[in-house]
Amino acid sequence: MGSTLKKDTNLYLQLAGKIAVNLGSLPVDVVEHFNENADQIPEALRRGFVVPSKFALLADLGIITVPEDYDHSTRLAEFRHNNYYKFYSYDHTITDANFGNPTRILKPGDKLWVRAFKQIVPGTTTSEERMAFLATQEAIHTGAQGLSLVFEQKRDQLPKGKSYVSFDEPDRLWQDAGGDYGVPSVYCFSDGDFEFDLGRFERVWRTGFAFLYFCDLEPESSGA
Repeated sequence: MGSTLKKDTNLYLQLAGKIAVNLGSLPVDVVEHFNENADQIPEALRRGFVVPSKFALLADLGIITVPEDYDHSTRLAEFRHNNYYKFYSYDHTITDANFGNPTRILKPGDKLWVRAFKQIVPGTTTSEERMAFLATQEAIHTGAQGLSLVFEQKRDQLPKGKSYVSFDEPDRLWQDAGGDYGVPSVYCFSDGDFEFDLGRFERVWRTGFAFLYFCDLEPESSGA
């Protein structure tokens, strides 16, 4: 591993040297980018050019189990009927008709490992950045349905004072009249109240917005 790092570092320095001596013949945008980021080379060398993550684990929520009487086609209507009074506010557009096509459609008996991640850099991050991070973790996207199960089974484990977003691909989300895609979220107030709401995929997200990771558990082997 050390030899690989040394090789990568040498190649990077060679490239940086070539850029430095040829600035006059390079496109303006390349020169500007090099000049703006050249002071980051020493720090990059120290970490081996590994890009630091903008996200970290907030809470490991453990396992949720999809109930045996689960019906995907009516899940959100049933959830609203059973839990509406538990929310300080509830977005009326989170319905089976609007959010009936998540990437991963849950089935009775499915077991999922759920974790919540937080943003650890200042400023904002985009939906695309958060989705890209989830892809590196091999996450699945269960939409509003998965989020509803987290509320029913794990809401007492959610750190308070944050919103928990359940991301999915834009074409799997409901699109409002203005063309924005809605992203289901549950906000956990510091006083214990909850809100079932929609964010916007096109927005930027701040540190107060965490997001959920779902992963299928491998079925237990039925060895003899």
